[in-house]
Amino acid sequence: MSRRGCSLRTDTGMVTSEYAMGLIAAVGFAGLLYKVVTSGQVRAALQAVVERALDVPF
Repeated sequence: MSRRGCSLRTDTGMVTSEYAMGLIAAVGFAGLLYKVVTSGQVRAALQAVVERALDVPF
Protein backbone atom coordinates (compact mmCIF):
# COMPACT_ATOMS: atom_id res chain seq x y z
CA MET A 1 0.00 0.00 0.00
CA SER A 2 1.42 3.35 -0.96
CA ARG A 3 1.66 6.28 1.42
CA ARG A 4 -0.12 8.46 -1.10
CA GLY A 5 -3.41 6.72 -0.36
CA CYS A 6 -3.05 7.16 3.38
CA SER A 7 -4.79 10.27 4.65
CA LEU A 8 -3.09 10.31 8.04
CA ARG A 9 -1.22 13.61 8.05
CA THR A 10 0.29 15.18 11.12
CA ASP A 11 0.46 18.94 11.43
CA THR A 12 3.78 20.10 12.76
CA GLY A 13 4.73 23.66 13.52
CA MET A 14 2.74 26.84 13.08
CA VAL A 15 1.68 28.75 10.01
CA THR A 16 2.56 32.40 9.48
CA SER A 17 -0.75 33.70 10.86
CA GLU A 18 -0.21 31.72 14.06
CA TYR A 19 3.28 33.19 14.39
CA ALA A 20 1.83 36.67 13.93
CA MET A 21 -0.84 36.12 16.59
CA GLY A 22 1.75 34.67 18.97
CA LEU A 23 4.02 37.65 18.38
CA ILE A 24 1.19 40.11 19.00
CA ALA A 25 0.28 38.31 22.23
CA ALA A 26 3.92 38.29 23.37
CA VAL A 27 4.33 42.01 22.67
CA GLY A 28 1.10 42.77 24.52
CA PHE A 29 2.21 40.70 27.50
CA ALA A 30 5.63 42.39 27.50
CA GLY A 31 3.97 45.82 27.50
CA LEU A 32 1.71 44.85 30.39
CA LEU A 33 4.64 43.43 32.34
CA TYR A 34 6.65 46.61 31.72
CA LYS A 35 3.79 48.74 33.07
CA VAL A 36 3.50 46.57 36.18
CA VAL A 37 7.25 46.53 36.89
CA THR A 38 7.58 50.29 36.43
CA SER A 39 4.56 51.10 38.61
CA GLY A 40 5.19 52.98 41.85
CA GLN A 41 4.55 50.13 44.29
CA VAL A 42 6.62 47.55 42.43
CA ARG A 43 9.42 50.04 41.77
CA ALA A 44 9.55 50.92 45.49
CA ALA A 45 9.60 47.25 46.49
CA LEU A 46 12.41 46.46 44.03
CA GLN A 47 14.37 49.48 45.19
CA ALA A 48 13.99 48.38 48.83
CA VAL A 49 15.24 44.89 47.97
CA VAL A 50 18.30 46.29 46.18
CA GLU A 51 19.04 48.73 49.00
CA ARG A 52 18.84 45.93 51.59
CA ALA A 53 21.10 43.74 49.47
CA LEU A 54 23.70 46.51 49.15
CA ASP A 55 23.50 47.38 52.87
CA VAL A 56 24.62 43.91 54.04
CA PRO A 57 27.88 44.13 56.07
CA PHE A 58 30.68 41.80 55.01
